[in-house]
Amino acid sequence: MTVNLAQLRAFLAVAEAGGFSAAAAELGMSQSAVSHAVASLERELAAPLLVRATPVRTTALGERILPHARTALSAARSVEEIAADAAETMTGTVRLACTPTICQGLVPDLLRHWSEEQPRLTVRVFEGDSTEIAAWLADGVADAAILIDPPTGAGVHLAEDHYRAVLPRDHPLGDEPLVDIGDLADDPFLISPDNCEARVRTIHMRAGLPFTPARRVRDLTTLIGMVQAGIGVTVLSEASRSLLPSDLVLLPLKPVMSRRLVLTGPHERPWHPAVRTLAESAAVHLSGLSSGPAPVRPGGGAAGC
Repeated sequence: MTVNLAQLRAFLAVAEAGGFSAAAAELGMSQSAVSHAVASLERELAAPLLVRATPVRTTALGERILPHARTALSAARSVEEIAADAAETMTGTVRLACTPTICQGLVPDLLRHWSEEQPRLTVRVFEGDSTEIAAWLADGVADAAILIDPPTGAGVHLAEDHYRAVLPRDHPLGDEPLVDIGDLADDPFLISPDNCEARVRTIHMRAGLPFTPARRVRDLTTLIGMVQAGIGVTVLSEASRSLLPSDLVLLPLKPVMSRRLVLTGPHERPWHPAVRTLAESAAVHLSGLSSGPAPVRPGGGAAGC
């Protein structure tokens, strides 16, 4: 039996893209070449791995093989990147998972920075919630993730992200330099029902106030739009600043609360070598080049909102 990386790469692309056409576009190959590679893999294994439907889905055997295919391809990329690193050049693709606020607020600037420093390295971004990100990192779907408040010592500390009050600019408190969480008690309070809610609840507890949100809004864009429409106010992190329209303000909040943003690779597998380069570069960039990056320590943890 001879199974090669090209076969595994084609199989994985079809399984993740849900079709041969989308996989071909992703791999930069013809659809017939992708189909041939998958078919040859199935012949080697003497069993079908995919159900040719719309969308394409894996068989029971294909589902069992998926994580091993990801591991094999990840290991092959690591070998290639180690060689590239020795030659002082980084090439290939790193798959980075982030939560929506980080993905939309922080990552675009990092992508611009990375493209300037490592023009031959491609960073693909996957947006998901905390549970999805942890699973992607563990299963090899993602090579790296920006986690929120992981265990101490995991990865590279990028920034301290403080929580802020989000108000319409014409709100009575819109011109204040600091907003006490108690001053928002008369406004309908909107919240995102994930780990952000736990942190905002803690802010209220520290102030000795009840936490009684008027609405829970999962989608970040919808949440911001509702504040913009005057339906209520909310609390978001500083990372969301670039997402706010000009008629909203993001104001320092009392009690003070922040979250640690950490870029890390998987906990139980060797990191893709390029992840170390990206993490160190991001840490320096976000600190304004005022100091060197924190040491890189392989690790992992659950992501937040």
